[in-house]
Amino acid sequence: MTTFQEARAFLLHNRTDYDAAVKGFRWPDPGPFNWALDWFDAELAANAESKDRPALWIVDAAQDRQTKLSFEALARRSNQVANFLRAQGLKRGDHLLLLLGNVVPLWETMLAAMKLGVVVIPATTLLTADELRDRLDRGKARAVVAAQDQVAKFASLGADGLVRIVVGAASDGWLAFDEAANASETFAPDGPTNADDPMLLYFTSGTTAKPKLVRHSQRSYPVGHLSTMYWLGLQPGDVHLNISSPGWAKHAWSCFFAPWNAGATVFVVNQPRFDAKGLLATIGRCGVTTLCAPPTVWRLFIQENLAAFKVSLREACGAGEPLNPEVIDQVRAAWGLTIRDGYGQTETTALAGNSPGQKVKIGSMGRPLPGFRVQISDADGNPAKEGEVTLVLGDSRPAGLMQGYQGDDGKLSGVEGELYRSGDVVFADEEGYLTFVGRSDDVFKSSDYRISPFELESVLLEHELVAEAAVVPSPDPIRLAIPKAFVLLTSGAERSPETALSIFRHLHTRLAPFKRIRRIEIVTELPKTISGKIRRVQLRRLERDDDRGDPLRGREFREEDFPELPKSRGET
Repeated sequence: MTTFQEARAFLLHNRTDYDAAVKGFRWPDPGPFNWALDWFDAELAANAESKDRPALWIVDAAQDRQTKLSFEALARRSNQVANFLRAQGLKRGDHLLLLLGNVVPLWETMLAAMKLGVVVIPATTLLTADELRDRLDRGKARAVVAAQDQVAKFASLGADGLVRIVVGAASDGWLAFDEAANASETFAPDGPTNADDPMLLYFTSGTTAKPKLVRHSQRSYPVGHLSTMYWLGLQPGDVHLNISSPGWAKHAWSCFFAPWNAGATVFVVNQPRFDAKGLLATIGRCGVTTLCAPPTVWRLFIQENLAAFKVSLREACGAGEPLNPEVIDQVRAAWGLTIRDGYGQTETTALAGNSPGQKVKIGSMGRPLPGFRVQISDADGNPAKEGEVTLVLGDSRPAGLMQGYQGDDGKLSGVEGELYRSGDVVFADEEGYLTFVGRSDDVFKSSDYRISPFELESVLLEHELVAEAAVVPSPDPIRLAIPKAFVLLTSGAERSPETALSIFRHLHTRLAPFKRIRRIEIVTELPKTISGKIRRVQLRRLERDDDRGDPLRGREFREEDFPELPKSRGET
């Protein structure tokens, strides 16, 4: 049987030998294993070589201050939080909504919940009150740990019986997170943790109006992210910076599991607004060795004089969508590093990537990573050169795959049969390198966020003047794409600036900034199939080709045309 420690050591030993790693890697035995207790506490926090090493290093640019906590300190503090949560009545299997920014309590709560067997529902602090209500209801949350600025959102949500814990001053109905410091530093679990015990519930955009609930187990993300550790090229003692917001799966990927699987330091920089020059200076000053950033950030980085920033980087990675050659060439010229792309989903850990020491093909997201048997399938499930990324299950089922999509009745779906279909279409070359082609379900990326057209269209249709709507990506030089809506109005409504402003105002009250529609084109007809379905693919092509002469075109309005619209925190 392979243990977690053996599997990790094998990948570290073969970090630049892709063929050996793929051939020889075996996922650890799926026996009882609690990553927070059996790995973080018993190995990293107890080992003389690593216990005093910084596990978490947060730099707050606005306050010009930093916080460092060792593995040993985080083990003790997360024990206190686990005992504090237990004292509030939380037990194995209960659900906890986590609504924090990049602050120490986020990491303490994640570790504590794992120790208790409490299922965490990570959420971005940009969510609206309506979106939070959905998370509480469908996520069946028993408790919430939230930042002080989130408390007001809960005033109208009801949620009787919800245990409310705030990071900041206690207020009516809310316990102060700081009370955890009074709890015991010794934690005793109530029993063994099984591999298939649920651990995480992620809300992710999909092909329905409401986000899907992706359920991960105590094995799928902690153990599964050995593949992400391998792709990133992490080693013990590294200082790893991943630029991602809390609440999203990529944050768990590279700000939690992958670095700590390696025994590396999680490095975080908090900025009031993104500042490429300030971040680059911090990367150099603090000795960051490994960096992963979405293409949006890399495109902002190359607007600076990269060669002027002296860095200690050994590895540079990108994820979210392919980087264009110009970005890769400029980074290579300035730092002598080639950005290595990787690929995975909320539903998985990193399943393909350009791993360290291997030839990088520009535009490709690399080859299948150790532990993942990938098949490119046509519409009938047969192997093809261009088709959908599918994972072979059965005896080959990877540890880094979700348990399934959780329905309102608690039942799981989406991982039945012999293959898991990802919904992502790629082209595979003769050497096995995969190049992204598109989404089979119209979901697209904007600033590394997954955007569901169905969800945004549902909000648009709530407006009294909107009869039909179709949301597609519109090319953007910084964000890659921004959400744009083609809107058909109700009879008698005018295609006027006043109408557009009214729709934009409605969207501002109903959508978080990261998914807000930035352009509206009011049209007189929408392209449809014979069965009456809107042909988004045709509208996507119009936007991509910037074809203004097509008869489907209407009158376009942009968010920036209306200075009276308020700017929101979190906008770039």
